Amino acid sequence: MPDFPIRKIALQIEEIRHEGGPAAPPRLRGAVLAVVGNPFAGAYHPDLQPAMEDLKPLGLMLTDRLIAALGGREGIDGYGKGAIVGAGGEGEHGALWHVPGGYAMRERLGESRAIVPSAMKVGGMGAALDVPLGHINAAYVRSHFDAITVSVPDGPRADEIVLVLAMARGPRVHSRMGGLEAHQVKGEDGLR
Repeated sequence: MPDFPIRKIALQIEEIRHEGGPAAPPRLRGAVLAVVGNPFAGAYHPDLQPAMEDLKPLGLMLTDRLIAALGGREGIDGYGKGAIVGAGGEGEHGALWHVPGGYAMRERLGESRAIVPSAMKVGGMGAALDVPLGHINAAYVRSHFDAITVSVPDGPRADEIVLVLAMARGPRVHSRMGGLEAHQVKGEDGLR
């Protein structure tokens, strides 16, 4: 049973009021980051999948913290996840976060049929990651195509992973690219 000791947890909340146009209803966008030890750093391990189970409690805890920081579940309609693996690891170690991170948000947010967008990479301390965001029930809602940039100044160290969950409340400020609108979502297939 691998151990992923937590060194640090960070929260990032953004309130976006305009993008150069008129004042608009504020959009909240946030991320929670956990800097954890990477038990697989420094060597190749052929079987990583069982370790996803060990990360599930962390996924739920981080989801709860981010929902609270955004003021509660009501209105959260965008999500995404990501990982930055320290130089002693490999990109596949970031993929360990797909199930525990994605399913934790789906469990806590209720109805959420769309795939959870994801990004991961190997990077040094202070590396930034653009975590993609999409609508929680319909992948084709253009107004919710977005990203939040995250980083930890002192992480990840070579033997660490930065695990990220991100959520948003509302569309991009001044969204006007057409296509499927949030109020048109049927929520049947995760696409429309």
